Amino acid sequence: MINVLIVDDSAVVRQVLTEQLNQAIGFKVIGSARDPIFAMKMMEKQWPDVIILDIEMPRMDGITFLKKIMSERPTPVVICSTLTGNGAEATMQAMAAGAMDIITKPKARLKGFLVESSSQMLQAIKAASQANLSRLKKASAPPMPIKPKLSADAIIPERRSKAMDKTTDKVVAIGTSTGGTQALERVLTHLPRTAPGIIVVQHMPEQFTAAFASRLDAVCQVSVKEAESNDRVMPGKVLIANGGKHMLLRLSGAQYRVEIKDGPLVSRHRPSVDVLFRSVANAAGRNALGIIMTGMGDDGAKGLKEMHNAGAYTIAQDEKSCVVYGMPKEAVKLGAVDREVSLDDIPKVIMSR
Repeated sequence: MINVLIVDDSAVVRQVLTEQLNQAIGFKVIGSARDPIFAMKMMEKQWPDVIILDIEMPRMDGITFLKKIMSERPTPVVICSTLTGNGAEATMQAMAAGAMDIITKPKARLKGFLVESSSQMLQAIKAASQANLSRLKKASAPPMPIKPKLSADAIIPERRSKAMDKTTDKVVAIGTSTGGTQALERVLTHLPRTAPGIIVVQHMPEQFTAAFASRLDAVCQVSVKEAESNDRVMPGKVLIANGGKHMLLRLSGAQYRVEIKDGPLVSRHRPSVDVLFRSVANAAGRNALGIIMTGMGDDGAKGLKEMHNAGAYTIAQDEKSCVVYGMPKEAVKLGAVDREVSLDDIPKVIMSR
């Protein structure tokens, strides 16, 4: 049973979420509070497994509360916030402070949205409850459809011809999900400007990828941006896949470029790591390095196997350093991984290949 505490100043949100969670098997709402001050009093009696937290609230804002929790008693937190003009930046601050996931809460038709998004909320809470918060530095999702789970075949066919010869141009493809925002920051901030070109799929709502890329760009030596179609993959540059769209690698003459593409959910995600990795296997073969990092589920495992079969060198973040050892575990089980390494060793591998 996952015990959940809801902290939101909206009575509608508290009521609807309480009803939805209490009806779901394996979830129990142990309390709801209209602001963090009331929440802290409740938590003195019973500590939750997961906290659902709004950002804008009276008396104490959600980010301040999150930082306090993470510094005193780290607890999985799922942000459920209405987007405002400053919402994206506020949410980036929350994820940097240790929030596990984001549920975008609209201003209009709120009750209907919460009911329709119950599976998304349940998935986010379940993933958060499994997090290893000892791997998060202290403060200083995608919908789950009922439709059949699609593979990368829905976006790009697998190429079965011989992998291309090795060249001097290298491509690093990274896939990650839960816990990935902090993990990516730790990796990218330790790379020099001479790092090879990097393309990244981080499971994240579409409203936040541009702000996430901008935040990373401000703290990294490498250049980081949200990817656009025809962007060139080149040394010293990191391209982050757009939330809500797939990102593919293609070879254009002698240059690697990315393509941003609409399409259905693949491995229950858009962008999908499987789609990215397959496109890298097809376009780059032995000239690529594939990295699968912390995250729940199995997105990326099959794609990494295809990269491995195409001659790419493939690594997985090890269990000890993962917030959620789900995606790497599935890749290891498939035989897709040449080597497991700690989070802190990933930059060394990138620069040595």
